[in-house]
Amino acid sequence: MAHQATPSSQKALMMELKSLQDQPVEGFRITLVEESDLYNWEVAIFGPPNTLYEGGYFKAHIKFPVDYPYSPPTFRFLTKMWHPNIYENGDVCISILHPPVDDPQSGELPSERWNPTQNVRTILLSVISLLNEPNTFSPANVDASVMFRKWRDSKGKDKEYAEIIRKQVMSTAAEAERDGVKVPTTLAEYCVQTRVPSQDSSSDLLYDDLYDDDMEEEDEEEDESEMESVGEAGGLSAVEDGGTSTRRYDNQDDSGNEDS
Repeated sequence: MAHQATPSSQKALMMELKSLQDQPVEGFRITLVEESDLYNWEVAIFGPPNTLYEGGYFKAHIKFPVDYPYSPPTFRFLTKMWHPNIYENGDVCISILHPPVDDPQSGELPSERWNPTQNVRTILLSVISLLNEPNTFSPANVDASVMFRKWRDSKGKDKEYAEIIRKQVMSTAAEAERDGVKVPTTLAEYCVQTRVPSQDSSSDLLYDDLYDDDMEEEDEEEDESEMESVGEAGGLSAVEDGGTSTRRYDNQDDSGNEDS
């Protein structure tokens, strides 16, 4: 029975997941919604200290398309968020998550949109930057945008925006407790990077299965190389076989923090 080839998007996602588990992004926890589904991730975001979001525990889902990384994922907050660039349903409006199409009316440059060199790490960094520095020029939530500008322009004297965020932060404490999560409230705690252990061994098994094909191809190439060397040494002619190539993706931190 022929072994079914693993889609390149699954291989790319598994590589990113392993990288984020080994070297986490500060202020985030990444897990799979279901261990067998690489296309749906759950993200827990800790509010950065010394910001309005300090002490907050915000959950979101990242959903990847089957042609990732050529098309961007979607990022949706599950926690209720009051923010100029977050829609009422939780969808995040940010340039890096917009498809790479030429749309002059959007006000975005093509370089600000998604491209295959982006990855989950750059998305997370863009989202945390978005929380602290909203784009009010093209808001997803007009009321939140107006309120944020009043708070910013008054240098904090108009407290309506800050009070709403404070209440949302406080409301997340119960969920953090249910999940058994201690939310960092100091920079020292926030900046600690620890490896997130998998819930069971299924992730490692999945990782091994995904790369069996690659290992088999490498072994075949080595065997062919050895046969050619033996043939040349014995005066025999080498037979050329049609080789197969494996495409790999290099993760580059080319962060795009422009919002729409």
